[in-house]
Amino acid sequence: MNRVNIITLGVEDLQKSFHFYRDGLGFKTSIRESNPSIVFFQNAGTRLALYPIEHLSKDSHAKQPPKRSGFPGFTLAYNATSAQEVDEVLNKAEKTGGIIQKSPHSTFWGGYSGYFSDPDGYYWEVAYSEGWRFDHNEMLIIE
Repeated sequence: MNRVNIITLGVEDLQKSFHFYRDGLGFKTSIRESNPSIVFFQNAGTRLALYPIEHLSKDSHAKQPPKRSGFPGFTLAYNATSAQEVDEVLNKAEKTGGIIQKSPHSTFWGGYSGYFSDPDGYYWEVAYSEGWRFDHNEMLIIE
């Protein structure tokens, strides 16, 4: 097992999160219905899904949904192709209801990075480095 196919985020308000990702950030989906029960985005590489947290908790056989406050203990990442794109993505996130958790800045590792959180408190790093290369699926090549 050496791949991740889908990351499913448990969300409080599926409609709000759906609009945040689709309309605000531009994630692509084939879903056209107004009130879907689950959302799959057709992004390059690993897929992202949104599912009501109560249903995800039951489906995974968890005893109770996680308590949602503060940092969730993991981050998602978008690797940009320029520093300007980092700024653009963070601006889009903020304009559509995301919260800038860390303004973009030059990093200790020689890149440029910032963080936002989505309506459910999931943290996203948006980062760029001059040395990064991407494959035909727009996935970061790490050697």
